[in-house]
Amino acid sequence: MTGLGVEQARAIGSALARSAVRVDRVVTSGLVRTRSTAEHVMAAGSIGSPVDHCPDLEEIRGGRLGAIPEEELRRALIAPFEGPVPLDTRFLGGETVGELLDRVLPALQRLLGEHDWDTLLLVLHGGVNRALLSWLLTGQRMFLGGFEQSPGCLNVIDVGASTASNIVRMLNYTPLDTLHTSTRLSTMEALLERYQATRESRLAS
Repeated sequence: MTGLGVEQARAIGSALARSAVRVDRVVTSGLVRTRSTAEHVMAAGSIGSPVDHCPDLEEIRGGRLGAIPEEELRRALIAPFEGPVPLDTRFLGGETVGELLDRVLPALQRLLGEHDWDTLLLVLHGGVNRALLSWLLTGQRMFLGGFEQSPGCLNVIDVGASTASNIVRMLNYTPLDTLHTSTRLSTMEALLERYQATRESRLAS
């Protein structure tokens, strides 16, 4: 993790500690960045709950970025995160949005069916968060790409007996930038900018 990533994770942990929320269980995707984020959140929040890792909740899987022609790059990277997204939309030539939903929704439903927790902390990824939020809000197998999920953000959902009774308490809360004034770019637009700058730098050298 970068220094900023650690600071963001610890800020979330501190926010949880101030709210006196008791976290009964922590679940990550198992990828290194979610494991590391969870460790910093838990340390700052004095959370000693059991931690599980669920590979089905890994981020949407892209193909090789370098294999995508320059003129197709923006669409391949950003199209899956704009508006209600057709399920056959492919991310960077890799997994489709529908394939992502096929993985993550059953995993979420399994977690919801387990009764060993009241408050569950999921430490996941932007695309996965969008998929889960879309289902929790609509009860349908759909992907609302317009949910911004800034690095180090927190979403709070009260899960009811059915999706109709779910309540979103908080969305995309970032303690270090509460009004999101640091940039007008979406997460994916910022990623595209960084990638293009890196590629141009390599070509120039």
